[in-house]
Amino acid sequence: MLKSPLSPSSNELAISILDLVLSEGKPLDRAYSQHFSGLKLEPTEQGRITFVVGDILRRLNLYCYLSDVKPEEMARLGTRLLNVWHLFNELPLPKMQYSLQVDAAELAARIEQAKQQPVLWDGCPDWLNEMGEAQMGDKWPAERAALNQPAKRFLRTNTLKCTRDELANALRKEGVQTVAVEGVDTALEVTSDSALFRTEAFKNGWFEQQDAGSQLVALALDAKPGMRVVDACAGAGGKTLSISAQMQGKGRLLAMDVEQWKLDNLKQRARRAGAHNVETRIIASSKTIKRLKLTADRVLLDVPCSGLGVLKRNPDAKWRDTPERLPVLVELQKHILQSYSRMVKVGGILVYATCSIMPEENRDQVDAFLAENKHFRFIEDETISPAETGFDGFYLAKLERIAEA
Repeated sequence: MLKSPLSPSSNELAISILDLVLSEGKPLDRAYSQHFSGLKLEPTEQGRITFVVGDILRRLNLYCYLSDVKPEEMARLGTRLLNVWHLFNELPLPKMQYSLQVDAAELAARIEQAKQQPVLWDGCPDWLNEMGEAQMGDKWPAERAALNQPAKRFLRTNTLKCTRDELANALRKEGVQTVAVEGVDTALEVTSDSALFRTEAFKNGWFEQQDAGSQLVALALDAKPGMRVVDACAGAGGKTLSISAQMQGKGRLLAMDVEQWKLDNLKQRARRAGAHNVETRIIASSKTIKRLKLTADRVLLDVPCSGLGVLKRNPDAKWRDTPERLPVLVELQKHILQSYSRMVKVGGILVYATCSIMPEENRDQVDAFLAENKHFRFIEDETISPAETGFDGFYLAKLERIAEA
């Protein structure tokens, strides 16, 4: 939480980033990159800006209601919204060259009105609330409230190079305070406001920044040294590197994706981490998958999804076209599960995973797959709940191939 208002220049940056996301539809990470590149900002000030922008986006409809500003008016009226944000969070008004003032009595009245509307107070768009109620029932209000909280910072210990205790000690010497995360043996939570990526521990490949829930997904694969393992939707490779550490760098770990630039990033991360058993391969066509039929001891399918479990970290997704995209994503998930599962050999394990907490993308998909594929059996599944854990939200299901077909 901020203890002092943003500076004038930081307020201008925050408004520009919000406008880029809300008016032009730019993904938040790219908006940050566009505005921060070339600027000589101290890491702490950059962190303050991202905190404010992230908090506003997590509860955008609430702050728009309180300030009487529409999302598309950010460039013109954003100073009023920033003033409201500061007052709402009991901070002094920021100093800005041009600033639209806020009527304190009117703001107080609007806050009281908003408190009577739990969906608005939690910063939840109507479409998401309707989906959550329909799919999660009584569990939804707690998840809805948890998803408007700031995301915690978690690290995954790279056990190829150090233990968790060694990492914590090394970071402490560099001014980074951490605590061990119960139930996730590789995870540390960062409790200080520190520039992680300037540490020697990071440069030496001792850790990756990765949510504790994401670490649980990778650990569920239970990959052993010497196995043949496929991470078939690897992306930039956070889970791939975790799997490599499980394998102690021994065996063959194939990281696959449809986008080459992500695999190129993974190669760089793997070199720094000492994950020498990682091999990358672009999925050029269905033939790429067919060639690997019945070859893998373990397959991780971390499929494209709505991202409705990681809204704390990617709050701009709340205000995108997710309702329209969801049916397309569900069909894509079904296709990937049906097609890519062919890589699992008899006796091998398939882990299907999403960063969503919605059953439509999760257990419903698994049940439909099992109904059509009797050569797989269900072992177990888990929904990692933001409300219960404080982590991001994920789902994982473990399936075993018991016959060729």
